[in-house]
This record gives sequence, structure tokens and C-alpha cells, in this order.
Amino acid sequence: MKFTVSSSALLSLLATTGKVISNKSSIPILEYFLMELKDGQLTVTTSDLETTLIGSIAVDNVEREGVIAAPAKLMLDSLKEFPEMPLVMEVNEATWEIKITWNSGHLSIPGASAVSYPGVQSVGAEYKALALDVDLLVNGINKTVFATADDELRPVMNGIYFDFEPGSLTFVATDAHKLVKYTAENNGDFSSSFILPKKPANLLKTLLLKEEEPVQVSFDAKNVTFELKSFRLVCRLIEGNYPNYNAVIPSANPNKVLIDRVEFLNGIKRVAVCSNPTTNLIRMDIASNRIDLTAQDIDFSVSANETISCSYEGDPVTIGFKSTFLVEILSNIDTPTVTVELADSTRAGVFKPVYDDRQNSETLMLLMPMMINA
Repeated sequence: MKFTVSSSALLSLLATTGKVISNKSSIPILEYFLMELKDGQLTVTTSDLETTLIGSIAVDNVEREGVIAAPAKLMLDSLKEFPEMPLVMEVNEATWEIKITWNSGHLSIPGASAVSYPGVQSVGAEYKALALDVDLLVNGINKTVFATADDELRPVMNGIYFDFEPGSLTFVATDAHKLVKYTAENNGDFSSSFILPKKPANLLKTLLLKEEEPVQVSFDAKNVTFELKSFRLVCRLIEGNYPNYNAVIPSANPNKVLIDRVEFLNGIKRVAVCSNPTTNLIRMDIASNRIDLTAQDIDFSVSANETISCSYEGDPVTIGFKSTFLVEILSNIDTPTVTVELADSTRAGVFKPVYDDRQNSETLMLLMPMMINA
């Protein structure tokens, strides 16, 4: 294998695909890049057995094609030190030595045979496929991934639930304390679903930033593939039945708060400094077009209170929420104004963005209250 490549293009490809590599891999070969040169394209594959990312770039002056496993950390650490310049990369197929040469020097890295690198999993014969708009995918993941859980006992909650219906796609994430549901119009004509794990969801979110064309998605009961312009992401799905998310969303919360999102968020952050570090409880007393935010830590004799104006329809309500969850929810809503729908101190609050015009999507965030000691 011998070819010429731009140092920055190679570093960009390796840095992106390298995000899949796990630091705690039990199989040593998975700490390597699988590099294959064929038809003027350098294809790099990384895997952690659950998630596989394949990326490719065009290279110049190909003298010999071939395949090698290159140590990820050494390759990345080396390439980070180069400015933009052409590099000649040559592999000795007898010793698996990787030699990188530039106009004023060279370096040598020990590679390995690619024979033991695991194959890429793929979707089966009975799969569903459709093209998804880039913005739809980015928004769906951005708005929900923060609400996923890290629960070994309930793995289905450790990912984003994709719920396909004819004409719409709903993204759902929950950790049993908070729930986010994002529904958007989509051109699919079937009903199906899958649970995408958190790691590939975050990877996909990063990859999509440079994409413009629709993403081809194909999936079966076990795997999903996302085809992008220069990358292919294949990952194993979380198997199991996702909880009935619609059952926990209140259908009628009579008390409605309309409030400036940034003012509300900043008020919560200020008051939360004095909350109990174990519970992070913030108490809200809502009545007469105002919200009184209160937090205290009796152990250290600290307390804080702030009053924020709002538009309120309903009976006076006192309710407690975990401040860290409130901050997460309000930070992931992108409109200046937010509406909060409440019933009483024991039932979930529903947070929704307020738009000036009609949207082709709908966002709903739900947060379970905490008990307030009277």
C-alpha cells in the first residue's frame, strides 16, 4: 500500500471515525483503524462491536492498494503535529510497518494484519428503508438525547426511541424523571420503531453538521444503518419494548404559565446555588401572574428567593422540581417564551416552546415533581 494524502484530510477522517473506539476494549484489534486503499479511495473503519463507523476520502498517486490495521492513538497523536501538507504513506506488507514521509522527514509506526478485524454487521433481508431530512434528524436527536437514561436495569431507556407513523416521525427519550417528545412531519408511509443507543446518536449528531442531502436510513429488528455522503454508521439497536410514553403525558393540565424562558432559566440558576446539593430542590409558588422561586439548605443555613413575572391562568399552585432537570429542559428549548402546564404538586409539569407561527414539528417536555417538606 502506497499513496499520497493531505495531512489535514487524513487527520479529519481519523479523528471523526476514532470517536467510535472505546478506551476499555477487550479486543486489542479494536484499538486500531482498519485502513483499506482501493480505486483511489482510502476507507477507514472503526468499531466497538456495537457501533461501526466507515468513512472515506480520495487520495493521490496510488502505487499499491492494500489493507492494514493502524494503531489509533499513535496515528492521531502523530498527525496532530502536522500543518497542512502532502504526506506519502507506505506500508510494508511483510512487516506491517507504516512509514509516513514528508518533505523534511519521516516517521515509522508499527501496524498489524487486518485479518482479525471483525466484519461489519448489516441489516437483514426484511428491512425498512427511507430517506430522512438532515434537519429533522439533527433536531430530533438534539432535543431528546439529554433526557436518555444510564440505567443498567432498564436498557430500553438508554437510547432515543424512533417512532415512525405514516406522515410523521416521533423522537422520544426518558429517564423516568423527565421525558421529551419531538414529533415532526415525515414522508414515511409505514408504522415501525427502533431504539437508537446514546453513543451512536451523539456520533450521528456530529456527522450531520456537514451534511446537506437527505440521509438514507435502513433498519431491521437488530441493526440500523445511516448512509451519509462520506460516512456510513452501522449500529446495533437496543432490543426491548419501549414504555408507553403517551400514557404518562397529562392530557389536561388546567393551570398554565406563560413566561420568558431566559429570565426563568437565569432565575432558577441563581436560586439553585442555595439549594440542598443532595436534592437540588427548588420550590415554586405560582399565583397572581408571578412565580416565587425558593431554595434552601437547612444544614448550612443558606437560602435564596426570587420573584419572576409571568402570565398565569389557574388556581394558586405550589410545586417542587429538581433544579438541574429544570435547567436542562429550559436550555433545550429554543424559543424566547415557554409555557408550563401544571395540575397540582403531585403531577408532572409539561413544558412547551411558544412559536409565533405554525411549525411542522411539535416539542413537549415533561418533568416529574419532587415532594416539598412543608
